[in-house]
Amino acid sequence: MTNAVATARTVAKPALLLLGLTAGALSLNLLPFKAFLTLQMGSGATDAAWFVLLGALACAVGIPRQIVAFAGGYVWGFWAGTALSLIAQILGAAADLFWARIIARDWVQARLRGRAQRLDRLLSRRPFAAALALRFMPVGNNLLLNLLAGVSAVPASGFLAGSLVGFVPQTVIFALIGSGSRVARGTEIALGAALFVVSAVLGVIMLRWRSATTETPPP
Repeated sequence: MTNAVATARTVAKPALLLLGLTAGALSLNLLPFKAFLTLQMGSGATDAAWFVLLGALACAVGIPRQIVAFAGGYVWGFWAGTALSLIAQILGAAADLFWARIIARDWVQARLRGRAQRLDRLLSRRPFAAALALRFMPVGNNLLLNLLAGVSAVPASGFLAGSLVGFVPQTVIFALIGSGSRVARGTEIALGAALFVVSAVLGVIMLRWRSATTETPPP
């Protein structure tokens, strides 16, 4: 019962974010300037570059990456929106990590010392698998995780590779919902919501398994 309640609480916040984004996008379809939005955005390589740049900046300063994925799907459609959003998200994560590691390590460690030590233990054995499990979670502060990884001894390559793969499920889900909201297709929205629940549960299971194996000393 306790585990079920914890899982429900884990899913509640991002579920509200999902509902809010969907409601907002569906509302845009009823407004006169919908045609203007679709004509003026997502029309070329320059627009794609700006989207990636602004999306990376948004992720780097702590805006939920799901919003970037949703916007990508809404403006660019599912496939292009997913690809562009993934690029933006990993660039934002890398920017935070290297900023903390190269420029602001002492400043971040002074404020996050206890959390940095716990994260270092979690990621030190298998950075790819641990980052993958953490990114699967629909909750959590991406900015905080990036900064903590930056001040830890975790290899940047393993952390970023695990993060990139871990970004995929949530990015696919929110890009799918964004693209479905743009054209008011209930099938895409319903499928994205169902995948969201599955992803959240898998993330909880993976993180608990990873924490258990990390705490258990090797034979």
